[in-house]
Amino acid sequence: MRDDFTPITNLRRKVFEAIAKLAWETPPEKYAERIEKIPFEIIPGEDAHYRESVFKERAIIGERIRLALGLGLYPVDEPSPISEGIEDITIPEIYYEPPLINVIPFACDACPTRTVWVTNNCRGCLAHPCVQVCPKGAVSIIDGVSVIDQEKCIKCGRCIQACPYNAIVEYDRPCAKACGVDAIGSDEKGRAKINHDKCVSCGLCVVNCPFGAITDKTQIFQLIQAMKEDGEFYAEIAPAFVGQFGPLATPDIITEAIKALGFDGVYEVAIGADLGSVEEANHYINKVLHGDDKFLGTSCCPSWSVMAKRDFPDMAENISGELTPMVGTARIIKQQHPNAKICFIGPCSSKKLEAMRKSVRSDVDFVITFEELMAMFAAKGIDLASFKTEEEVDQATGAGRGYPIAGNVAKAISENIKKLEPDANVQTDHASGLRECAKMLKLAQRGKRDKYLLEGMACPEGCIGGCGTLLSERRAQMNVNKFIKEAKEQLGLDSEYMDDIAVMKDIK
Repeated sequence: MRDDFTPITNLRRKVFEAIAKLAWETPPEKYAERIEKIPFEIIPGEDAHYRESVFKERAIIGERIRLALGLGLYPVDEPSPISEGIEDITIPEIYYEPPLINVIPFACDACPTRTVWVTNNCRGCLAHPCVQVCPKGAVSIIDGVSVIDQEKCIKCGRCIQACPYNAIVEYDRPCAKACGVDAIGSDEKGRAKINHDKCVSCGLCVVNCPFGAITDKTQIFQLIQAMKEDGEFYAEIAPAFVGQFGPLATPDIITEAIKALGFDGVYEVAIGADLGSVEEANHYINKVLHGDDKFLGTSCCPSWSVMAKRDFPDMAENISGELTPMVGTARIIKQQHPNAKICFIGPCSSKKLEAMRKSVRSDVDFVITFEELMAMFAAKGIDLASFKTEEEVDQATGAGRGYPIAGNVAKAISENIKKLEPDANVQTDHASGLRECAKMLKLAQRGKRDKYLLEGMACPEGCIGGCGTLLSERRAQMNVNKFIKEAKEQLGLDSEYMDDIAVMKDIK
């Protein structure tokens, strides 16, 4: 569960905090010197705590530092300081280069790939149902127990279901199991390797690797560099943030804490969600309900959108092209503050992927996760418990605030449709997890979802399950539901920002 504070969580956050302190406290001419000391501060002493060697532990921390700075991995067979290339990223405008998600090779334990095997629970029973049900003859009895021929096994799972002792199990790498687009393979040493042509940067492999061998790049360093310069700076925070920073960190307190970091103001990303729900409602009415489009797929999750358009090209035009809440809100902010820089704060790596697009870079300047924001608070010595404020956060409706929970995007859009077209019969379907999203699209391919409104989310239970979150999905959902109820208005069409909806036109 995300609530568990594991050694991996601890090390990851220490790296983020160290990078934030580096950017805030260290003069540029001392960057390289300071960076080289960080692994020794995070892993002190001579004794190993997590691996077979303290030197390996520090080497892994060194790679994590490079990635957190936005730098790439460097070959382990070449001498190179951790800080190599730091001079190239000390300007605020620099943006991390792909790939966003990276495997640190020597941190990977080279876990076995997907396999069906027999455990020592096998009793060697006389019935041998595992042998009887195998369609490929891969199961045989040797020395009284079942044995599976891996070359014949097709991993259909029938033997698992047939065994009365639960002696047969299917095993898979946690990172590969979490990946919904089968982007994780193996290198020549059997270690995990990401196929970046398939990867959609959802980041679920990052939080599911028990060895902490996979991590993503951050913009913490570049963000702070920019904030140290003169000029306006605004944050837009995704609605999944409620409760992420502790039960006493109310939305108004988090808003004040973000301002204490140096931001001039904070906007709810749910504003863009409200207006996006209206735009997609109109899209559905005009092009699906009264048009020839087969269905409408929502646009708010970049990983789902990229997967759908890439893997189902015949249905790409049915995936909405409306602005995501992140971009829509950023455009509203820049309409009000034309010279401001915008930082999106959200629950996932997927938004980092989205912000890499050239069409988005003019709207969103920086992207960080809730976890990275927490590290910035820690680095700046910001104590959330010390803030006292009664300023209410009330920019968005309940519909927009509900976007992080799977099913609520389709609900928000369909409620708008019903108000605009009271007689409309809106059928919806939603899926969370990219494998489930693919199943939903296959149903649409077969004509099983004609005239539907389809919602896809890459992460389990929606954005509340994103890799940059700090809470379990269950607790996060409870907090978001409370935040929804606190909104003065509940329908996207009733947003106080409806007059700004023209900002969301003429996209892409």
